[in-house]
Amino acid sequence: MRSGVRLGIDVGKVRIGVSRSDPHGMLATPLETVARSEDAADRRRIAGIVTELGVFEIIVGLPLALSGAHTASTADAVSFAEALEAEVEVPVRLVDERLSTVSAHSALRASGKNSKSARPVVDQVAATIILQHALDAERASGRPPGHPVEPSIGP
Repeated sequence: MRSGVRLGIDVGKVRIGVSRSDPHGMLATPLETVARSEDAADRRRIAGIVTELGVFEIIVGLPLALSGAHTASTADAVSFAEALEAEVEVPVRLVDERLSTVSAHSALRASGKNSKSARPVVDQVAATIILQHALDAERASGRPPGHPVEPSIGP
């Protein structure tokens, strides 16, 4: 298992959930929710977190249909991950996140939070679920999870 802090990212149309791992890659915890922006303010904030925490890798959730097919959300997450890769100096990986938001809502309901009050943190919880799944997958396989985002080559 590689050591070092990782970030987990759940990309939404309005908000981006961010989670972090401990330095040993054992446990993911919610960190913050970043407002999605038309400009690069959201990616700059995430780049700031990378620097603040000494992050060595970012895990971005890849939303797929239950069948495994790509959706509009898949294209949005890939586009965001590619833009983020250009903004930060650490590798960005895409990891299957099917049902992470559903699991996040279930976990919050089980803890007594209703949908309306949980809205600000559901994205953080989804990011935590994505990151924890990636950590567990790496621990089980001995290989980095998902697949790397390839840096874009300019025009």
